[in-house]
Amino acid sequence: MDQYTLNLLVVGASFALYIGIAIWARAGTTAEFYAAGQGVPPVMNGMATAADWMSAASFISMAGLIAAVGYGNSTFLMGWTGGYVLLALLLAPYLRKFGKFTVPQFIGDRFYSRSARLVAVVSLIVISVTYVIGQMTGAGVAFSRFLEVQSSTGLWIASGIVFIYAVLGGMKGITYTQVAQYCVLIIAYTIPAVFISLQLTGNPIPGLGLFSTHTESGLPLLSKLDEMVTALGFNDYTNLHGSTFNMFLFTLSLMIGTAGLPHVIIRFFTVPKVADARWSAGWALVFIALLYLTAPAVGAMARLNIIDTIYKDGTNSAPVLYEERPNWMKNWEVTGLLKYEDKNGDGRIQYYNDKSEGFKATAEANGWAGNEFTFNNDILVLANPEIANLPGWVIALIAAGGLAAALSTAAGLLLAISSAISHDLIKDTLNPNISEKGELLAARISMAGAILVATFLGLNPPGFAAQTVALAFGLAAATIFPALMMGIFSKRINSTGATLGMLTGLVVTCVYLFTYLGWFFIPGTNMLDNVPANYLFGVPPAAFGPIGALLNFAVAYIVSSMTAAPPKEVQDLVESIRVPKGAGAATGH
Repeated sequence: MDQYTLNLLVVGASFALYIGIAIWARAGTTAEFYAAGQGVPPVMNGMATAADWMSAASFISMAGLIAAVGYGNSTFLMGWTGGYVLLALLLAPYLRKFGKFTVPQFIGDRFYSRSARLVAVVSLIVISVTYVIGQMTGAGVAFSRFLEVQSSTGLWIASGIVFIYAVLGGMKGITYTQVAQYCVLIIAYTIPAVFISLQLTGNPIPGLGLFSTHTESGLPLLSKLDEMVTALGFNDYTNLHGSTFNMFLFTLSLMIGTAGLPHVIIRFFTVPKVADARWSAGWALVFIALLYLTAPAVGAMARLNIIDTIYKDGTNSAPVLYEERPNWMKNWEVTGLLKYEDKNGDGRIQYYNDKSEGFKATAEANGWAGNEFTFNNDILVLANPEIANLPGWVIALIAAGGLAAALSTAAGLLLAISSAISHDLIKDTLNPNISEKGELLAARISMAGAILVATFLGLNPPGFAAQTVALAFGLAAATIFPALMMGIFSKRINSTGATLGMLTGLVVTCVYLFTYLGWFFIPGTNMLDNVPANYLFGVPPAAFGPIGALLNFAVAYIVSSMTAAPPKEVQDLVESIRVPKGAGAATGH
C-alpha cells in the first residue's frame, strides 16, 4: 500500500471516530453545550484538558522551535507546565465552586457589572481568536503534506470536521472527542520518538536518550549536537544566548497566561464536584507530561538528523548533492515549507548560518555563497519519521496526531468564543428573555461563525504556530488572569477598578504586541533575542504579558481604593468561594 493511501486511511479513520462520538454525545441542553452537564469524571476531564491544551503549538511547533534554538526555547516547557500548577492551586477549585458556565459570567457576577462582563467577553474573543490562528495554521501544514492538498484546502477540510463535532456536541461532544484525540496524539508523538531514540542512542525512552551516548560517535548526544551546530556557524545548542531577564519574563508570561486561558478554565466547570476540579488539573499535568518530557528529545534529535542528512561524512566540507537529496526533502518541497536555492552553482546543499561573522571565513574557503537550505520549523515533528526512515504506518500515525492536536484545541477555543457570545453577550445583555432552545441555537450559530472567522485568519497567519500562540498567552496574562485572581482573593476590588484594570491590560498589551509584531516574527531565531533599540526596557512582545498584568493589578487596586467598596453581598460571595463549606464549624468559629 502506498504512503498516500495509508495516510488517507489512518486520518480518515480518526475523523470517522470524532464524528461518531459527536453524534453519540450530541448536546440537548445549554448545560450540556456549555459544561457537558457538569458530569465529566476527573480522569477523563484531565485527559480532555490535556488534548485541549496540547495544541498544534505543542505537537507541531514546540519541538521545532527547540530544535531551531535549543536551550533558549525551553521557556515553552517551563512556562506551560508551570501554568497548570497555578491553575490547580489558585483558580480551578474556586471557579468550579462558583458554579457558573463561563469566565465572563464569573467576572460579571463577582464585579456586579455588565461592563466588566463585556470587557471580559472582548478579552476572551481577542485571546481565543489569536490562539486559534495557530491551530488552523498547524492543521493546514499537516494536511498539505500528508493528504497532498493545498494548505488552504486542508484548512477548509479541518474546519468542516470541527464544525460537525463542535456544533453538534458542544462541550459534551468536544469532551469525549478530545479524550479520543488525546489517545491519538500521544501515541502518534511517542512512537516515532521511541524509534528515533533507539536509532541514535539505543535507549527506548526519548527523554533519557537525550542525555545518553550518541551511538555512532560515542559522544553524549547533546555534545555531538553542539559540535555539529557550532561547526556550521550556529550558536551552541545547550546554552542560553540572550537575556536571562527576558527569559524569566517570557516564562512568567506563559505561566500566568496558561492560568488565564478561557478555553482551559471552562474545562473545570464540567466536573461534578469542587474537589474534582483540582484532581482534573493534576491528571491533566500527568497526561501533558508524557508529551512534554519527550519534546526536547524530539527537537534535538530532529536537528541532529537533518544536519547528518546533509553532511554525511560528518564534516562541513562536503554537503550532499541536491540531486541525491533524500525523499523526505522532495516530499516537503512540494508543500513550499522547505526550499533550496543553489547560490554558488555547485549543485550541493549548503546549510549553515550565513549571518555568523565568525563562520564567514570558513564559508568563503569552502566556496559557499550563502545558506541554501531553509525550512519552516513547524515541519520538523511531522517530518521526523520520514527523516529517520521509519515505517509508513508511523508516518500516517503522526499525520493523524498532528491533526488531532490542532483540531482538539481549535474546538475548545471555538466553544469558548461561542459561549461568550451566546451566553454572556446575547443572553445577559441583548436578549435576557431568550428561551433555552433559542440560546442553544444562538450558541450553535455563534460556533459556526467563529469557525468561519478562524478559517479565514488561518489562511493568512502572522507567524509560526507556537509564536502566534505566544501572543495569546501575553493577552491572557494581562487581562483574564489578574481579574480572576483579584476576584477570588480580594474583597476590596470593585467593579470600576476591575473594569479599568482589564481595559488597561488589554489595550496596553495589544498596542505593544502589534507595534513590534514585524520584529517578533523573524524565522529561525529565538524570539527573545530580537531586541531593537526602541523596545520598552528591551522587553520583546513575547515577554510583555507580565508587564500588562502588573498594570492591570495596579490600576484595579488604585481605582478601587479611591472608590466605594463592593456591596456586602459581593464580599460575602468572595468569602464563600474561598472558604470550604463547614469550615467555621470545623474550627469552632
